[in-house]
Amino acid sequence: MRNWLVPVSRVLRAISTGALWVAGFGLVAMTVIVAYQVYMRFVVNASPSWTEGGAIMIMSWFIFLGAAVGVRENFHMGFDVLLYVLPRGAKPWLRAISDVAIFAFAFGMVFYGGELAIRYWSTRIPVLGLPQTFTYLPIVVSGFLMCLFSLERLLLRFAGEPVDEPPAELVTEA
Repeated sequence: MRNWLVPVSRVLRAISTGALWVAGFGLVAMTVIVAYQVYMRFVVNASPSWTEGGAIMIMSWFIFLGAAVGVRENFHMGFDVLLYVLPRGAKPWLRAISDVAIFAFAFGMVFYGGELAIRYWSTRIPVLGLPQTFTYLPIVVSGFLMCLFSLERLLLRFAGEPVDEPPAELVTEA
């Protein structure tokens, strides 16, 4: 299993890095749009109607993509209290349960977000002219990525790879 899992993991790492770059670009783009909106409103006194809707749309993309990257990099929220008090052998089991819960939640994001995206394809966002689907698409894409990343962690753990240990560059010596 390790023969095909490690190359797939490299591809998923590249996808995660790409998603992080897109999220970072979105953060910069949203900042520029909001700055443009402030300038147009308070200096020119003619604020474009698309700036607020566009900034919110971009914000939802980079938030959800960042959340997916957080799952891949194990930076997502969690209750780690039990990890500190239980024996070392229980930690992989708890982390696996966490990954299963993340997968289930992300699958719900894909399923229900997909339903919303399909339902509102014909409805337009007035100030942007885009289908309302673009509001829900980040939920679907992020949920799909979260499913991939949590499944990857489960399979790597099952194959005996050290997915639960922090990277060497993050470990500090006392």
